[in-house]
Amino acid sequence: MNTGQAEYAVVIGIDWAHTTHALSMRDMTGQITALELEQSPEAIRRWIEDLKAKYPGQRMAVAMEQTKGPLAYALREYVHVLDLYPVNPMTLASFRKAWATSGAKDDPSDADFLRLLLEKHRELLRLWQPTDQQTHQLAFLSEKRRKLVDIRTKLVQQLMAALKDYYPQALTLIGTDLHDVMSCNFILAWPTFEDLKRARRETITTFYYRHNCRSQKRIQERLDRIAAEVPLTTNPALVEPSKMMAVALVKQIVQMNASIRQFDKAIAETFKTHQDAPIFRSFPGAGASLAPRILAIFGTDRDQWADASAVQKFSGIAPVVERSGKTEWIHRRFACPFFARQTFHEFAGSSLVFSAWAKAYYKLQRSRGKGHQAAVRALAFKWIRVLFACWQTKAEYNEAAYIETLKKRNSPLLAFMIPEPVSTT
Repeated sequence: MNTGQAEYAVVIGIDWAHTTHALSMRDMTGQITALELEQSPEAIRRWIEDLKAKYPGQRMAVAMEQTKGPLAYALREYVHVLDLYPVNPMTLASFRKAWATSGAKDDPSDADFLRLLLEKHRELLRLWQPTDQQTHQLAFLSEKRRKLVDIRTKLVQQLMAALKDYYPQALTLIGTDLHDVMSCNFILAWPTFEDLKRARRETITTFYYRHNCRSQKRIQERLDRIAAEVPLTTNPALVEPSKMMAVALVKQIVQMNASIRQFDKAIAETFKTHQDAPIFRSFPGAGASLAPRILAIFGTDRDQWADASAVQKFSGIAPVVERSGKTEWIHRRFACPFFARQTFHEFAGSSLVFSAWAKAYYKLQRSRGKGHQAAVRALAFKWIRVLFACWQTKAEYNEAAYIETLKKRNSPLLAFMIPEPVSTT
């Protein structure tokens, strides 16, 4: 059994918190020390300097739940002396349940359990490897952008609820994409249905034209609807506060749109000069948003992933097979980074429009009784193999070559592929 002492001067488990972290340390002599560490750059630096003075020229190992956040970011500054082992919270919970006798979460401490995991089962943990600066920045930009998109989505949901309370006509006059420019400008121009009723038909027509909505039939239908319909309520006690709320939400959405565009620009600038950008840009459906996200997951270190299966399991795309006696069942993997799983799932869904074999594979899965989401996950599983092969060999993806390979293998996907139309000229 690996005790963790052969390589490291000291093995450390850190139970992180927002202000003060609990530490459990065992050195080469077997002495165990428990201490608390303040969450501040100065306190962390002093602690590292004390360790370096006590164990000069020797490496130390740290196990902790966090892979992100202020403590994780601070410790990454000291990888010249520290080896960091991120531990999935579910792994820690299972280990705690197996070892703790009382069942109490703090008996012994989580810091002790993290240290024990590192001492006894280090071969099961993945050593954190620093990525190159460009890939690291791309990952952060993509994740922060996604958070802004999620914030915008919540604002849009709130706006939709607010409009239903006093101005439901807006939802039929501008559609459901309430974050787009036309929708936001529409609400700001006419925040109540009474405001809209007072507007001249020419003004409304010009508005739609300026926002690239130029179907005469559609515009006329909307003008007729405005003329025929009546307000849901004219009670100022409801309308005025609801109007203020809707306008406030729209202004926040407009700001989110501007911020997201800033992130899009930064991502594009970082991605275009990345050495692996041509590889991930070549995949059908990856686009300006997903290609950088996929690149950030794979990284540039070709030794980071042993095979495609490692990526499938890490991202949660690979399902988990549970067995108990003669019973076997399959379920989704829960202990995985959500953003990575989301990235591959979204890419697989996007590829349906641009890749003939991907669409065929999706149809095959549906024909076997899988629902939409399960079929997309199965496609994502398949895509990761292709992504990994191109990434490993540093080769751009070639759809035509891949389909030729399917033909040579007489793949069952061929039966689900739409044949190209025969030219009559």
